Amino acid sequence: MSMVRDLALSAKAAARRLAAATEQAKNHVLELIAQELWQAQDEVLAANQVDIQNGAAAGMSPALLDRLALNPERLQGMVAGVRQVMALPDPIGEVLETWQRPNGLVIEKVRVPMGVIGMIYEGRPNVTVDASALCLKAGSAALLRGSASALESNRALVGCIKRGLAASEIPPETVQLIDIPERSAVDEMLRLNGILDLVIPRGGAGLIQRVIEQSTVPVIETGVGNCHLFVDDQADLKKALPMVINAKCQRYGVCNTIESLLVHKAIAPTWLPVVVQALVERGVEVRGCPVAREIVPEIKEATESDWATEFLAPIIAIKVVNGVQEAVEHIAQYGTNHSEGIITENHAHARTFLEQVDAAVVYHNASTRFTDGFEFGFGAEIGISTQKLHARGPMGLREITSYKYMVHGNGQVRP
Repeated sequence: MSMVRDLALSAKAAARRLAAATEQAKNHVLELIAQELWQAQDEVLAANQVDIQNGAAAGMSPALLDRLALNPERLQGMVAGVRQVMALPDPIGEVLETWQRPNGLVIEKVRVPMGVIGMIYEGRPNVTVDASALCLKAGSAALLRGSASALESNRALVGCIKRGLAASEIPPETVQLIDIPERSAVDEMLRLNGILDLVIPRGGAGLIQRVIEQSTVPVIETGVGNCHLFVDDQADLKKALPMVINAKCQRYGVCNTIESLLVHKAIAPTWLPVVVQALVERGVEVRGCPVAREIVPEIKEATESDWATEFLAPIIAIKVVNGVQEAVEHIAQYGTNHSEGIITENHAHARTFLEQVDAAVVYHNASTRFTDGFEFGFGAEIGISTQKLHARGPMGLREITSYKYMVHGNGQVRP
């Protein structure tokens, strides 16, 4: 038996015990995990430094190194996320609907655990903790396969999680880490029908497409974030500039950062130089359409591929558009159904944008950086789904559960 299959079978056996755990038991183990993470921060940060040094030596980009990096503040955020998951109501056992048939049968639709969830993700160590906490609270075991670039960080984090589990009544096998770097481990995960109940990929377009194409296990697609902000001619420009800067510059290597800015032609001559200057001052390379370059000649020419690119870097493409309808059409052509926003004080324009843009999350007068499970009040997220079946947007506890029907009778037989 292979190591991957063995870990998955152990997780499946643990999942049966976890499914029967009380909310109190699950919250207790989450608190133990939070304490272990904080007490072992020196160990975790030292392991992360090894990954950072290896990544830098391998030529990893600054944006990807930022995704990989942990510090006391980020570790504290992970601990806070675990405790926020603890504070959320337990979804398991929730009765979604109840009805009685004419023959006396009482039918209940009840929320139940998914079973075993496989996570395949790239260099973000926080996913290890977020996914484990959410799976535990939602009654499912987790089989984790992070990237080789975060191997030492993930080993240290899962060590903390397993110590917390070992001190509880929930089996340590509930969270399993596949800590071998070979790509064959992913291939094997994707074929574990009957053991894994669901696979969730988190990472770049290549990883996600590979999982979608090769998996025989059901997949929830977490999409690439080619996100946009459209600044309307009726925007409050004092509000607009901080939102644009936040949406682009707070972090470059995350999927809810904007990669393109759309600007109404009526405000472009006066406002575009202001926003370009603010972006350039923060080290952002600006590329523009011909109209944008007429207004600000020093910016680079945007190519056709730029409109479709998730840069994950200090680069932004700017297009001047005729109005909200052209903005909607541009996003329909180049967007990735992740997060899109409009800045305007015109509620009719906002309504048109919010109703017509096909994305998991659409914003009116807010930065796209809020597309996040923690910011949505989910405690954490297991991913951001850009598909439409089962789950969409930040996936919290309810999005990683299933349901079944419980039918109560009194001797009925079907005529």
